[in-house]
Amino acid sequence: MWTGPIRDRRCAAQLLHRVEHFRGRVWSIVSDEVRLPGGAVVTRDVVDHPGAVGVVVLDEDDRVLLIRQFRHPVGGYLMELPAGLRDVAGEPPLVTAQRELAEEAGFTATDWHVLIDFFNSPGGSTEAFRCFLARRVTAIPGGRPHTGEAEEADLPQVWMPLRDAVDAVLAGDLHNPTTVAGVLAASAARDRGWSTLRPADGPMWDLPLGTAPHAAE
Repeated sequence: MWTGPIRDRRCAAQLLHRVEHFRGRVWSIVSDEVRLPGGAVVTRDVVDHPGAVGVVVLDEDDRVLLIRQFRHPVGGYLMELPAGLRDVAGEPPLVTAQRELAEEAGFTATDWHVLIDFFNSPGGSTEAFRCFLARRVTAIPGGRPHTGEAEEADLPQVWMPLRDAVDAVLAGDLHNPTTVAGVLAASAARDRGWSTLRPADGPMWDLPLGTAPHAAE
């Protein structure tokens, strides 16, 4: 039985050897031979990912903003929170979230907090994700600036009551992990009178852009 603190703790493996199989525009795929903290030597395939942020946007009527976006890997349209990759070296997560909210949804907000942090797939990816709560939102005059990227050329929006969004998650109607985690977290935080919110610039279990989390050889 574990008798220590019930919280996650940093502890990097010792990197013995790395083979890079693929270097893409956004992420890479590597095979790492590592010595685990317990001493065992294993090989693990890792998607080296820059990380991402998402935003639960709530208006004064407790409605959450969702956008509809096509996702080729899963073969369909998903209803999602505004989100984006942390692919600008040195850019703080809050700045990335504010930029993505403007680019994907055409809104700014003056009230920002950290809602939750999570790893999207910690068994095989370095992707660290931060989800913010944004309130006191204002539409950008003229709407969002179009980036010209194919999947982002058309992003229809809908404002959905937070309670209905929770029901949609639990019914299996919403599948995007940012949306699922963010909507449920926002509902839980609201039920606690928003007492669980953290400062928007608070510390994060962060990973440097383009590097997997292993100790030096």
